[in-house]
Amino acid sequence: MTLMRALARTMLAGYFVVNGAKALKDPTPYAAEQEKFASKVVPLAKKVAPAEVATAIPTDTASLARISGGLQVAGGLGLIFGKGRRLGAGLLAASMVPQLMSGGAGQGASLEQKAAARNELLKNLALVGGALVAAGDTEGQPSIAWRAQDQANRIGRRVEKARAQLEKDAEVSKREARKRLKRARKDAKKRVKEISS
Repeated sequence: MTLMRALARTMLAGYFVVNGAKALKDPTPYAAEQEKFASKVVPLAKKVAPAEVATAIPTDTASLARISGGLQVAGGLGLIFGKGRRLGAGLLAASMVPQLMSGGAGQGASLEQKAAARNELLKNLALVGGALVAAGDTEGQPSIAWRAQDQANRIGRRVEKARAQLEKDAEVSKREARKRLKRARKDAKKRVKEISS
């Protein structure tokens, strides 16, 4: 990992770790951000999830704020320390969904409130974008999917080469078997002639 990558990840993760720790400690200021998520996404998740899981999904905004905070802390630490950094960055992006859903000034807002809401939305989008870039960063190494495909291609080439070699060996064996059979027939004819004369 280059120094620049390490610094960039630490700077990006720093916001999430601090914000997540605050939400874990006191979720009240963050509960309002969870309102739209709790009213729209949670009921849908409860319908789709199996019954055992659906009963465990919290509906209160304070619990959702704590879960989001926990995701931010875990994802941020993963991003900083490099263990599970891509998964951690994905968790960070996912943890921002409630904030993105709550963006907007609402009806009857003043121009200043609308500008502040727009700036907050742009900041949240930038954070999600940074987290998504970090989630896709393979540090110049091929991705797992590429490596798996490359390995499959290599195995395919080895199998094809082995098949071709087997066909060649079978052809050689077939020719040798024909030659032996021909010799055996000649020898048998000779012996038959010798016996009959």
